[in-house]
Amino acid sequence: MESIYYVMAWACHRKCRHCYEDRFRPYVRDGLESVVREAEENFPRIVDGFPARMTYLDQDDPGPDGAFPEKTGRVILSGGEVLIDPVRERVTYKVIERLAAKYAKQGGVKVVVQTTGDLLTDAIVGDLLDRGVWMISVASVDDFHVGLEGARSKRFVDDLAARFERHGMRRSGLSASTRNWHEEEGPIYSFFGATPDSWIGKLWPRGRAWQNGLSSATLADNFCNRWSGGLNFLRHAYNGSEVSVEPDGSVYPCCVKTKLPIGNLLEDDLIAILDSLTGEPAYEAITMGHPERMGIAHGWSEATFVDRSATVTPQGEPYRNLCIGCDRFHEEVLGAVLESARERRRAMRAAASAPSRSVSPLPASAR
Repeated sequence: MESIYYVMAWACHRKCRHCYEDRFRPYVRDGLESVVREAEENFPRIVDGFPARMTYLDQDDPGPDGAFPEKTGRVILSGGEVLIDPVRERVTYKVIERLAAKYAKQGGVKVVVQTTGDLLTDAIVGDLLDRGVWMISVASVDDFHVGLEGARSKRFVDDLAARFERHGMRRSGLSASTRNWHEEEGPIYSFFGATPDSWIGKLWPRGRAWQNGLSSATLADNFCNRWSGGLNFLRHAYNGSEVSVEPDGSVYPCCVKTKLPIGNLLEDDLIAILDSLTGEPAYEAITMGHPERMGIAHGWSEATFVDRSATVTPQGEPYRNLCIGCDRFHEEVLGAVLESARERRRAMRAAASAPSRSVSPLPASAR
């Protein structure tokens, strides 16, 4: 597989007004211990449920003989904020170590640590590089992050760049909005944020961004039809496939997140989940980047889907985006489809674990 976006824990030291997930926020005392313990207890089984190899065949880069090269995929470790205490020591470092061990003899893996960057120290950068992190990606360079606006953002970037380069890192030469930004030699660093010119600049109709009326997406903004959306998620053997995983093991076909998860890594491995949805019309439509067609087999025409993509914001303004239609179709139709896929996976696990019946040889007199 090319990419897994693994949200390891909900804890964050910020509560940004544009965040797509309200569970990303500061937690204290028992609340903090609860979300850290969830992440700590689940990550071994979650990582064990990742593909046996984090490699893929790149159909966009055939060799001289026309064969598709096998390339190393990436696991993006995110939150929340993965570098806060105690997430850093109890979860982040241990996940990196487990990933390195899992893939050491299976084609490797490129581990990306995504962070706001304002907690990075020389010691932490060293700790990450010592564990084989390939990229540190700073995802806070925009005016939504308090204290990093305008000119302060430039100073912040310059200071961090100098710190990274003291550790022998170099800046990525590829845009974070391109699918193949991981095809560089590491260790490298990058900066991005929810700026108007970025692929997330319109803001997803989710979480606090939705509650605060900040999403400017329209029907023309098809979040599904891009590499960090649902595009190609089912084609796990090839380039372009990415899924998102939550701290409880829930799997989604995009970072935006569908209304319902497609499975859970505490129950099934990732490839089994994806393969169980191959051929399902709704998810084939998502993987092709055309969510407006996901209901055709269930009586929802494209026109119906577009009509159901209309809503009103919490501020009372009319709003229309395909993510809204996707949410409603999941709520009204796809629960039964996902449960059927889950039952098929359960039956396959039971069959695989059932003891094989040995056949006793016939006595000589019966031959």
